[in-house]
Amino acid sequence: MSPLPLPVSSRGHQLQGLRRIREKALLCLVIASFLLICFGALSFMPESLDKKSKARSYDTTAEGGQRMHVEVLAKPRHVPPQAATIGDNQEEVKRGNDETAAPAPAKKTYQIIDMASLDSNSPEYKKLFIKRMAQHAWRSYEEYAWGENELKPLSQRGHSASVFGTTHMGATIVDSLDTLYIMGMMDEFDRAKKWVLENLNFDQNAYVSTFEMTIRFVGGLLSTYALTRDEGLKRKAVEIGEKLLPAYKSSTGIPYSLVHLKRGDGKNWNWAPGKASILAEVGTVQLEMAYLSHLTSNKEFHEKAHAAREALFKPDRSDGLYYNYISPDNGNWGKKHVSLGALGDSFYEYLLKAWLQTSKQDTVAREKFDDAVVSIREKLVGTADDDGEKKLVYLREYMNNRPMEKMDHLACFAGGMFALGSLSAPADKKEAYMQLGKDLTATCHESYDRSASKLGPESFYFNGGTAAKGTVARQRYYIQRPEVIESYFYLWRLTKDQKYRDWGWEAAQAIETHCRVEHGYSGIKDVDSVPVTHDDVQQSFLLAETFKYLYLLFSDDDVLPLDKWVFNTEAHPLPVLPGMP
Repeated sequence: MSPLPLPVSSRGHQLQGLRRIREKALLCLVIASFLLICFGALSFMPESLDKKSKARSYDTTAEGGQRMHVEVLAKPRHVPPQAATIGDNQEEVKRGNDETAAPAPAKKTYQIIDMASLDSNSPEYKKLFIKRMAQHAWRSYEEYAWGENELKPLSQRGHSASVFGTTHMGATIVDSLDTLYIMGMMDEFDRAKKWVLENLNFDQNAYVSTFEMTIRFVGGLLSTYALTRDEGLKRKAVEIGEKLLPAYKSSTGIPYSLVHLKRGDGKNWNWAPGKASILAEVGTVQLEMAYLSHLTSNKEFHEKAHAAREALFKPDRSDGLYYNYISPDNGNWGKKHVSLGALGDSFYEYLLKAWLQTSKQDTVAREKFDDAVVSIREKLVGTADDDGEKKLVYLREYMNNRPMEKMDHLACFAGGMFALGSLSAPADKKEAYMQLGKDLTATCHESYDRSASKLGPESFYFNGGTAAKGTVARQRYYIQRPEVIESYFYLWRLTKDQKYRDWGWEAAQAIETHCRVEHGYSGIKDVDSVPVTHDDVQQSFLLAETFKYLYLLFSDDDVLPLDKWVFNTEAHPLPVLPGMP
């Protein structure tokens, strides 16, 4: 039998009742606390959390009252400082907690680029994909090399090329300013501009490249000033412009390749034959210095650069060609090497663009450009049969009057240059200029398409049955150069042939596949060796040029229209001026 229950005293009844009351009170308190937390969390949630980010656009007034359409993606109001999500794969980005990382601003925020609702074949999708690539490159630089010239993405630290001397002047920041602005990356742009205004210091005890400082620093600052009208950026451009003027203190006015920022003396590269100045460096400062004079009414900037260009027209050119080396002491040509690639390239580009920049009033520049093209077509343009399948047109080099059947990646800018030169060209030259631009661009595309990685080598050859291939191992590297994509951009804008966008997209995919690493993008050592070996450098011109031209390739024509803006050789857009400075 079951035992009977024991009797409970009256005090036991009271204690049991009190226990039940306490339990009920505790339960109510827990429920109330839970509800309070839930309602509190709801009050702090972002608005329309379940809605996709929408793009908002606006017009910004640039230099001279010009309007430039800029697109910015809306982002949630609350982005945690520790992480952000990028793209439709919702990749988590960790930031700010690595004590070994280079110092960077706290509480960085990045846009959330939502591409999920877009057709992956649409220009809008591809444009935003490029923007996402740029964001990855910038975020990595900001995290690991802030204030340094460039990033070593594998080593996760700063890098500096010889053109910057021993300085730490944030070359990537200055070079990327206008790219960030054009892409609507406004949080990143604000941090970059703040660093420039507060930390960029040109009082450095070092030699730097006159040419690189002009195209990257003066060009980058002036371009961003033209887009934003920020007076602080203009003051910085004037400051570095003044630091570069001593480079022109040669007996001929031809600038030295290097200038000491603190002492103000100049010298040339030790590797240059006869310690000569370089054609491309002498002839690729005119756009930036002309705009400086326009903004400041200080004619010295323009006069120095203009005199340097005039000095290039004086020595004998019986074959019509410009040589890559010239003495700053006596103004005579040095070693007789001719190339539209390394050492010569942008001199020809600036003849055309000086004419465009001055509203076509610098007629000497246009005449010299057209004269140079005659000699280029006669002496430098070659054609490869390519086993009868297709004829490839290329630009050879000349060394001591002997042709070299070799073309540099750097020379691939010429496709866009000749296409641009077809505008307002003499009637008998217009079609020929455009066709040459198309043919050269097609050949440069082949140099990409024929490599294992679908990225082009530094140099490619046309001999012995080989065409558009990097046959020399030490020249098969790819360092994120923009010239091929630059020509795609110009040919797309001027012809609207879809293949140029297709080719640009192929290049973007190859860069994403082979150059992207966890902390940025790296160049590769051999385009014909896959899997690739990285060189551990993210160049400043990846953001300044390569990604910018790709982004513009998929943008509408009213973003930096070619009749209002002229791109310097570092892809920094400068406004067309009303005339000569």
